Amino acid sequence: MWTEITRRKYEREGQRYASDLTDAEWAVIAPHMPAVKRLGRPRETELRSVLDAILYIARTGCQWRMLPKDFPPFTTVQGYFYDWRDDGLFEKINFELLLQTREAAGREASPSAGVIDSQSVKTTESGGPRGYDAAKKVKGRKRHIVTDTSGLLVGAEVHPADVQDRDGAGLVIEAIHQLFPWLRHLFADSVYNGPNLRDALAKFGNWTIEIVKRAADAAGFQLLPRRWRCRTNLRLAQSKPPLGKGFPSIDRERQGLGLHHLRATAH
Repeated sequence: MWTEITRRKYEREGQRYASDLTDAEWAVIAPHMPAVKRLGRPRETELRSVLDAILYIARTGCQWRMLPKDFPPFTTVQGYFYDWRDDGLFEKINFELLLQTREAAGREASPSAGVIDSQSVKTTESGGPRGYDAAKKVKGRKRHIVTDTSGLLVGAEVHPADVQDRDGAGLVIEAIHQLFPWLRHLFADSVYNGPNLRDALAKFGNWTIEIVKRAADAAGFQLLPRRWRCRTNLRLAQSKPPLGKGFPSIDRERQGLGLHHLRATAH
């Protein structure tokens, strides 16, 4: 919800592009960026400008070659992006910032409970893996995310939309269960009810799932405890092109989701 405090916090006036990092955001992220290598050519490109360029692409969905000229050459940005992607840099930064943010709020660094949800979106015409979600009547991909109970991103996976929620949930839990050893309780909606998901999660430990249901007599929108924070993350991502319709590839879409939440955590 927009308030006078949050408006100032997310104000982008004075930035070259709305996607650029603020000085405060960069001060939080900079310590986690790769150090200069001892061997080889000296680094000539500022990492902040490279990250700004990557955020610009994630925000606008433009082609690499269409990157504005006031950024480093697109081949340089592309090379850094692929190296950081393969090294899992964005996931590492999000992990560290998540722990720091929780500790700053007086909470345990590793969450013990999370909220899981999914979102099916249409894909672009560029192709890539996709499927048909019969329940949502959407042909494209499905995003599965887990947040902590305050809404901070814990993990995200992207897969074809015809993958059932109980199966997609297993993919995201498989990716995060070792990073967060105390996370064993999930809040979810009714599509995750039943023994299938519990059986799928049994191989990752003793998990419990709490279904948060709408009131039987509720009409229209109802703010549901726990679930609304996770759902808000998905809705915000959908409101930002190209995340609103999906990237041409699953990997790039997952990276785009991570970058979207990276800035939110850096605040």
